[in-house]
Amino acid sequence: MWGASDFVGGLKSRTIAVPVVLGAMYLSSFLVMAVVIAVAGEPLPAGKYVGAAAIAGLAGISGLVAFYRALAIGTMSIVAPISATGVALPVVVGLAQGDDPSAITSVGLVLAVVGVVLASRESRPEDAPPIDQHAQRMSVLLAIASGVAFGAYFTFADIASEGSVTWALFLTRLVSTPLLIGVVLLVVGVAAIPREPKTLLVLAGVGMLDLVANALYNVASTMGDLSGVAVAAALYPVVTVMLAAVVLHERVRGSQAVGVVAALTGVVLIAAG
Repeated sequence: MWGASDFVGGLKSRTIAVPVVLGAMYLSSFLVMAVVIAVAGEPLPAGKYVGAAAIAGLAGISGLVAFYRALAIGTMSIVAPISATGVALPVVVGLAQGDDPSAITSVGLVLAVVGVVLASRESRPEDAPPIDQHAQRMSVLLAIASGVAFGAYFTFADIASEGSVTWALFLTRLVSTPLLIGVVLLVVGVAAIPREPKTLLVLAGVGMLDLVANALYNVASTMGDLSGVAVAAALYPVVTVMLAAVVLHERVRGSQAVGVVAALTGVVLIAAG
């Protein structure tokens, strides 16, 4: 679900301002969670869980802003695997807490890093049309930044979910939605908001996919180890890359193709370990 929402959201970000896309996504999911909270009647969890949810919300929206911008100006099949390597952060947190990684996990971490380096290199045929070098480099930097932010989200969402999955989902959106709406109104401008009902429904649908993906991750994090659950969830680029290949006919050549495969293989090995 994350892979599908990232593909559609990133595609829409090529014609609609990123804050507008995310604002529509988060507003729709916020309204849904507000109804769920009202119906559930679940008490507010302890302060540490609320704080963790707030941090997770800020990390998540920061990661999505960087990620969607990277998808808008770069190659999806390169940007998505790079962003997934941020899952190394929960693994590092696990190590700091005394986890002992297996040999497979260690190999996976190395492959993920090597994959980022290779996927970041340009490898194009001589007859290929010129590309915007600055945009290409910027998309890679934004993908790396989004990966770090996503790693922080994985870590703090796990803590928040221990208090309440429902409240964790609501609070992350309570923190992020007003910020996005403020950016749209004060910076981007009301004129940038699409008026077509079909477009708005698509953006709301992307928000629902993202919400359900977050809900599944939060529930899973209460059932399994953080490192394993986070790394398994970080397999979302597989879907994004597949959709980019099928729908957009994107082709990754040379060392970049090796890098994409290495990054995804590294994520799989970390999960297997």
